[in-house]
Order: sequence, then structure tokens, then C-alpha cells
Amino acid sequence: MNTCLRDAFPGTWIVPQANMRRPNILLTGTPGVGKTTLGKEIAARTDFTYINVGDLAKEGELYEGFDEEYGCPILDEDRVVDELEEKMSDGGVIVDYHSCDFFPERWFNIVFVLRTENSVLYNRLESRGYKGKKLQDNLQCEIFQIIYEEAMSSYKEDIVHQLPSNIPEDMENNLDQIIQWIEQWMKDNN
Repeated sequence: MNTCLRDAFPGTWIVPQANMRRPNILLTGTPGVGKTTLGKEIAARTDFTYINVGDLAKEGELYEGFDEEYGCPILDEDRVVDELEEKMSDGGVIVDYHSCDFFPERWFNIVFVLRTENSVLYNRLESRGYKGKKLQDNLQCEIFQIIYEEAMSSYKEDIVHQLPSNIPEDMENNLDQIIQWIEQWMKDNN
């Protein structure tokens, strides 16, 4: 048993659903922190299914309106949960979304909240075309750790982990740690 991994990610080793042979992972954080890049790379190196909730909602038109102030559709969270329920039951799913409090707690074995320094995040969001209130609100979300606090109140605290996501080396380190965690989880639970 890799005690280093157990120390790094305590509380994440128990199978939440008896039929799961592979763990489910939630990647969350403020827009622009690198969830999609990390999630796609994890999926490329494993046989896990990567689901970007924004893309899923767009494809299935899982919206309940449009937010004029932010210039984006409003997610229908209940329909998203219904759409994902069956996919989550077998395990081996990486879910990527900037919010997390509406996903059932039972779905995830581990939750990673990616964090980025504001100067780095500002540049990333600006390059995506974020401006004005939308840009400022997302920066404040990161400053005040809104997504981390949401994750801590939505899931068992010992499965929620913050990961830095500022430079390419952070992504490589995060990727290596998560792959090692997956491998160990599967050894321990199969």
C-alpha cells in the first residue's frame, strides 16, 4: 500500500457503490483553472470516460433559460443529474464542471478543486473573452474560494482536495498524482 498516496488523499479509498470497479472523479473549480485540460489528459491515459458538463448540457439542451447579465445559458441541474445518473453507476467517470453542489454525494470517490493564482487566472479568462462583471465575479470566486467551500459543504471533507493549476508543471504533477491514486484505488478495491 502506498502510504504517501493515503496521506495525500485520505478518506478516498472506500467504494461508495458495491458494483463500482473503478472510481468516479469530480474536477471542479472556477472557469479557467484547467479542469478540461486535466480531465481530457486523465481520460487519455486511462480508460475512464470524460464528461464536460457544459458540453453535455449544450448537446442535450439541458437549460432552463438564459442569463442576460453573464451572456450564458442557465443549466437545468435536475436534467443534468438525470442525464448522468446511469453513466455514474458503473464508475470510471471523470466529471468536469465549475460548480458541484448539485451532484449527488454518492457519485464521487474523490473531488479535486483546481486553484489558480489570480494574475494567471485573469489572463486566461481575458483570453477567453471574459469582460466586466463576468471577469470580476469569476476572479472574486477564486479569491474567496467559493468553489472549494461549496465542495467542502457538499461532500465528505476528506475526499475534497485542492490542487494548484498555475503552470504546466502543476498540470503534470496533478496528472501523475491522480493517475497514481486511480491505480492504487483499483488495487485496493478489486
